[in-house]
Amino acid sequence: MRYMEVTAREFSQKSSQILAAVARGETITVTKNGVAVARVVPVDDDIPPYPTDLMGEIDLPDLGLPDLTDDDIEETLQGDVRAERGNAVA
Repeated sequence: MRYMEVTAREFSQKSSQILAAVARGETITVTKNGVAVARVVPVDDDIPPYPTDLMGEIDLPDLGLPDLTDDDIEETLQGDVRAERGNAVA
């Protein structure tokens, strides 16, 4: 794998050539005022563009909150709506 560095201006002016180099397997770093701002890399067909498997177990801390059923949550939300309506009328 080869690496190449181009300025933002070069990238703008020669984007087709730069993308062709990336398609051949090169990695291009784009700089602006001497600072790297982007990297253009070849697409690896073996790696999907998004996660496809589970990330593993998530360890959530115990916050000491009560276990609520869907009905409990719905009742609470409906109560909030009723309270807001009552305040708007009063």
